[in-house]
Parts: sequence; C-alpha cells; structure tokens
Amino acid sequence: MDEHTEVYFRVYKSQEKYMVLMCSDLRRSSLRPDLEKPAYGGFFEFDLEKERKISLRTLIDRSAVESFGGGGRVCITSRVYPAVLADVGRAHIYAFNNGSATVRVPQLSAWTMRKAQVNVEKGWSAI
Repeated sequence: MDEHTEVYFRVYKSQEKYMVLMCSDLRRSSLRPDLEKPAYGGFFEFDLEKERKISLRTLIDRSAVESFGGGGRVCITSRVYPAVLADVGRAHIYAFNNGSATVRVPQLSAWTMRKAQVNVEKGWSAI
C-alpha cells in the first residue's frame, strides 16, 4: 500500500460530553515528492448515549477524496495526486482500530461510479 489516504476519527471526552475529531491525512496520498500533503481535520460534538454510532461517508475518484463525518457535521474535501492510478479491482478500502475500545463496523458498502456523460451541442468549443 504505497499510496493511500487515511480518513479517521478520534473520540475525546470532556467532563460531560464527547467531541469527535475527523481527519483526512494526505501525507501518504502520493509518491510524488513535489506535492504539499497536509492533514486536515474538523471537530463535532457527539452524544454517545443518544447516537451510539459515528457515520462516515467517503466519495473517492481518481483525484479527490471527499468525506462526511457525523451525518455531515464535518466535511473534508481533498485533492490527491497519486502517481499510480488505481483502476477498478486495484482500489481497496480498509477499516482499522488503533484505539483501546472495541469498534464495530455494522455496514461497509462500496460502489463503482459510472463515467460522466457530458452533452455538448455541435458547434460549441472550449475556450
């Protein structure tokens, strides 16, 4: 796994509430040395007793990773420039837990997006 983008949560507890940090880490998103590859993050409050689940929805194409955490309370959109493009069958999604509490992934779904159909009328050209 030479090139990958990590999207993850860290849960913090204060005296009376939980805060969740969602991060999108681009440091290993490309083998190209000339690119800036930062990590982005955003916080949202989380009611553990009421919600019980933290949702993550991530849309990935050849040069973008867009993640929505906590039902859209945090959104991180990143441009990535992999040196090697992953074709269908070569792209992978991994779920992992580096924390001390047990984590369950009740649903993990992946879809292949179709190519966009662009309708351009005859006689039109790009400027």
